[in-house]
Amino acid sequence: MTILVTGAAGFIGMHVCHALLNKGLKVIGIDNFNDYYSPKLKQDRVSTLVNHPSFAFDTVDIADYELLNTVFKKHAIKQVVHLAAQAGVRYSLKNPHAYGNSNLIGFTNILETSRQYQIEHLVFASSSSVYGSNVKIPFEESDNVDHPISLYAATKKANEVMAHSYAHLFGIPCTGLRFFTVYGPWGRPDMATWLFTEAILKGKPINVFNNGDLKRDFTYIDDIVEGVVRVLDHVPKANPVFDKQQPDPASSFAPYRLFNIGNHQPVALEVFIATLEQALGKKAIRNLLPMQDGDVYATYANTDRLQQAVGFSPNTELKVGLERFVKWYREYHQHP
Repeated sequence: MTILVTGAAGFIGMHVCHALLNKGLKVIGIDNFNDYYSPKLKQDRVSTLVNHPSFAFDTVDIADYELLNTVFKKHAIKQVVHLAAQAGVRYSLKNPHAYGNSNLIGFTNILETSRQYQIEHLVFASSSSVYGSNVKIPFEESDNVDHPISLYAATKKANEVMAHSYAHLFGIPCTGLRFFTVYGPWGRPDMATWLFTEAILKGKPINVFNNGDLKRDFTYIDDIVEGVVRVLDHVPKANPVFDKQQPDPASSFAPYRLFNIGNHQPVALEVFIATLEQALGKKAIRNLLPMQDGDVYATYANTDRLQQAVGFSPNTELKVGLERFVKWYREYHQHP
């Protein structure tokens, strides 16, 4: 079995590649090493993979259809884990075209190559951001998600309905995974765990939005990866009892499914900061700020469907996850 992982130099992508290789599978990784954050960090991630005999890597931008097509021509790819995307809510306010190129054009290219080469299962990354202005919690896959509050969220919602159309028209089994605030070793430097750790160690203030009155469903990377790998083996089929009078957005008459992957235990931002302070052995200096455009007050995943489908839902305690991140961060940056 040969599996293509897009965004293989990314935080989640690198970890997924390792997990698939550990299962004895052949993995083809692609990434474009864009400069949204440090390309060196991305290169360092890939360096942990390149010596594995069952791993091959190509530098490819998924927005380039011809180049992407050569990857499928070159390798007998059977399944795709699509993780490449322009990430970040706040950055979408500054550079919207990056989201159109990667998340819309790039995803169209992934769907087209999956159709052309008869991919057996396409698993793609969505986001908890699709829940937008929803206030009912916990968030369930059956909830309406027609009111995104950032362009990033809108592109992820678009990915879900685009995938459904290909599942219906061409019978491509598609599974979308709504990730909830992922953190852990090799994480992204634009996210709170890294930003706060860096600032606290340097004795600089951390930016605390909405004056700290926020809640997030922080999900440890190993749990995300476990969910991805299990779902990959769970190829969706058409739901024979799908009710078109009362359609369930997470299921379909086509081979299509949606799952939340979150820790289903939302944590107040102040609790998160206090837990990180404990792991670092150093107090934070807080710079209290108002709510940012595109942000949501709380995220909270209902993971019952994931549990029922694959027998797993995330469960790593925040204290454990943050201690592992801090240990990795100190080693990577050679910080005492």
